[in-house]
Amino acid sequence: MLASEQTAEAWKLTKIISLVMFRTPFFRKVLADMTQMYEKKMAELIKQIDDERARSECAEEQLALMKKLLSEHQKSIQKHQMENSTYQKVLADTTQMYEKKISELVKQLQDEHAHFECPEEQLGLAKKLLSDHQNSRQRQKGIDELALKLQEMYQLHENTLSELQSLKSENKDLLLEKAQINDELHSVRHRLLDEEKQRKAIENELVKLKRAVPENENDFEDKKSYMKEDLSKGSSEFGNRMGSYRSNPLRETLSVGLQKILQLLTSEDSDVQIHAVKVVANLAAEDINQKRIVEEGGLDALLMLLRSSENATILRVASGAIANLAMNEMNQGLIMDKGGALLLAKTASKTDDPQTLRMVAGALANLCGNEKLLTMLKEDGGIKALLGMVRSGSSEVIAQVARGLANFAKCESRGVIQGHRIGCSLLIDDGSLKWLIANSNTTSVSTRRHIELALCHLAQNKDNAKDFISGGGVKVLIQISEESSREDIRNLAKKMLRLNPSLQAEMHAQ
Repeated sequence: MLASEQTAEAWKLTKIISLVMFRTPFFRKVLADMTQMYEKKMAELIKQIDDERARSECAEEQLALMKKLLSEHQKSIQKHQMENSTYQKVLADTTQMYEKKISELVKQLQDEHAHFECPEEQLGLAKKLLSDHQNSRQRQKGIDELALKLQEMYQLHENTLSELQSLKSENKDLLLEKAQINDELHSVRHRLLDEEKQRKAIENELVKLKRAVPENENDFEDKKSYMKEDLSKGSSEFGNRMGSYRSNPLRETLSVGLQKILQLLTSEDSDVQIHAVKVVANLAAEDINQKRIVEEGGLDALLMLLRSSENATILRVASGAIANLAMNEMNQGLIMDKGGALLLAKTASKTDDPQTLRMVAGALANLCGNEKLLTMLKEDGGIKALLGMVRSGSSEVIAQVARGLANFAKCESRGVIQGHRIGCSLLIDDGSLKWLIANSNTTSVSTRRHIELALCHLAQNKDNAKDFISGGGVKVLIQISEESSREDIRNLAKKMLRLNPSLQAEMHAQ
């Protein structure tokens, strides 16, 4: 019985029972319980019905899907069957084509067999053809060998011609080279003759130079004229004495030719260089010769010696010659422009020879007498080099150092008076003031006079007063005003103490 039918019967039974039992309370209770029970069962049955309906629908969907898949499978089978039929047809056509070709090949093979029915005749013909071919190859081989030999002979002929041409060319070059060698040999002979003449001329000039050069190297003084200071009459007497001593020999030397003498400065023979530079130094000691020496390149040659030579004698005499040229104001500017102060400072730093240092210090001292060059001289290390040379302990070197500082201080004070210069002296920074004060009591008369003069000029600049006072310069200046051996220096010191208010106040305080 179906669930729907069971449900209808249950409803009928329920209705009958309710009609019977509704009349009494007991039955009504029983009926209520039964009703509740049947309603519960009915709910369960309805749920079962719904579940069966859902399962049925799912089964129908699956059945529809199976039908669809089956239909597609059948279509696929039909498609494969159609393709299989096509392949079978192609296979049949291909098989038929190959069978046809096989039959054609069999027929062709049969035809070929028909052409070779007489094998012995064919074999004989083949042997004959082979023999003819071998003979032909032998003949060709012989021809090839002959052609190769002919080629080798032709190449040998070409090589021989080439070597012949090369030999002809080499022979021509050798002839030209021989002619050139002969020309060069002729030229060398002429040069040797000329050099022999020049050598003899140089030897003669060297003899004259040796006669013109004094034996005592100390005679190569830096011409100790103190320029505008006129501190010593002895210097002019020394110059006159040296002038009378050198006059005639030097004039004889000039007759040889200054240009030739200057050329000897570049000689590779150090003895020749030494004698030549001595002559130039002596010539430079006379004002009349200085302009010509500079014009003909003498200054450049002397600076070149300072730059390149390591010979102590050459450095000493060349420095003395530059010192002599530095007596001229125009030459002083040229010396500075050509780096002369730098070279002199470098020369001073690489030697301890007192005589060389004396020449270098003399040259720098002369340059210190040009007011226009003071700043450049300081920047090029000239003042520092001067102070550095006192390490030698030589009284002559120290005298030149003091002279240089005096020249420098005098030019500065003149510039201050004329309004060209302002500010402290350039000598303050290098420690020159300190050295001058410390050595003011030196026993050397010449050095002491230069130091006294330098201090007086430094005191003349009011901007130096602070450093002058702090360094003890006032006390020294008072001593100079009272004890100096030179009256003009004593008067100058008194004047400085009187005109400088700062120094005067310090003097009264002492």
